[in-house]
Amino acid sequence: MTEPDEVLVRRFLEGDRDAFGTLVERHERRVYNLAYRILGREEDARDATQDAFLAALRKLSGFRGEALFTTWMHRVTVNACYDLLRKKSRQPMLHLVGEDDELAPEPGPPAEDHGDEVAGTADVERALAKVPLEFRAVLVLHDVQDVAYEEIARILDVPIGTVKSRLHRGRIALAKAMGLRPAGEPDDPARASERKP
Repeated sequence: MTEPDEVLVRRFLEGDRDAFGTLVERHERRVYNLAYRILGREEDARDATQDAFLAALRKLSGFRGEALFTTWMHRVTVNACYDLLRKKSRQPMLHLVGEDDELAPEPGPPAEDHGDEVAGTADVERALAKVPLEFRAVLVLHDVQDVAYEEIARILDVPIGTVKSRLHRGRIALAKAMGLRPAGEPDDPARASERKP
């Protein structure tokens, strides 16, 4: 029988170090997937995953069990993603490549190219990266990870109405980033004004 997360937390706090390892194994994939969808880069997602589990380890004594451990871990992960993005925005660029700079040619792929198989997924990921972060987090939690509105509200510490608003605005931003026309928007604004009486 699998022990509930809350029991593992209690065991860890009582001195069983292996209990935290079990929590990491149980939640690692979900934490990484959330971080990847928010950040859009594997390297950043790995960093945020590591940061999230380190933060969880430091703050585990503060877990009161008022929400599910997964809800608490989602919040820690989203915060780790926000922290990483803030840190990256403050980092100076080391070198700007100019027109006269010569770039070494990139080696070809080591194996058969499967680009066509993942083109749609890559397009969505690129478009998702263009969605403002506050909307992106809600989109990923709700539409990708199937987290309920109430739980997202607890994770992000915002009212449910804000979650619904951000989800709606995020979906519109994602559609626009993908070159699609969001539902309810006229095809051509100029022609839409012609149809009005």
